[in-house]
Amino acid sequence: MLLIAGLGNPGSQYAYNRHNIGFMAADEIHRRHNFSPWAKKFQALIADGMIDGEKIILIKPQTFMNLSGQSIGEAMRFYKLGLGDLTVIYDELDLAAGKVRVKVGGGSGGHNGIKSIDAHIGKDYRRVRIGIDHPGVKELVTHHVLGNFAKSDSEWLEPVLDAIAVNADYIVKKDDAGFMNRVALATGGKPEKTQVEKSVAKPASQSHIRQARVQKPTVNIPKSGPMADMLNKLFGKKE
Repeated sequence: MLLIAGLGNPGSQYAYNRHNIGFMAADEIHRRHNFSPWAKKFQALIADGMIDGEKIILIKPQTFMNLSGQSIGEAMRFYKLGLGDLTVIYDELDLAAGKVRVKVGGGSGGHNGIKSIDAHIGKDYRRVRIGIDHPGVKELVTHHVLGNFAKSDSEWLEPVLDAIAVNADYIVKKDDAGFMNRVALATGGKPEKTQVEKSVAKPASQSHIRQARVQKPTVNIPKSGPMADMLNKLFGKKE
């Protein structure tokens, strides 16, 4: 059994906030894979279903974002799950809008929902981060994340949510590179590099003066005529 958590704030007034993109992704997975109806448990809404032959519990904490760890921790303990059994989907300011990245563990990046989860259960769980872009100024962050998506955002938002749901089996298989590649291709982006390319060593660059000293020009000297006589005087005639 695996637990997939989408983060957000409960209530219709927050439903289309950028901060609620985790809820939106969970809802799309729920719809796409025909999960059971949402039920209240663990201070959350939960539903169960099957993806790639694995039983999945979807959870949307209803404790408000800053207390997400209370709900998720309670569910983890009830189902006796380890950190490797949890995937959390949430908004990421430090990614361009529509970009999706996956990592295991690491810092919270200032995200209060992640801070709460880290405090309750630890850090080494899988994180699916969906970019919502940064407003550019720290003072505007709260307004940005709690603001609604613009109508124009639907051009990238809907394809990203659909791609996450369609390729949720890669999350279940813990194939992070495969998941990111599939989502990137489905949304018109470039696939992620899964291997480190070997770089070819280049010779150390030289100054223009040094190059001029080392590289001797090739001169084609005419064999006869006035020009040949002048050039022979300049460069020396080889007998």
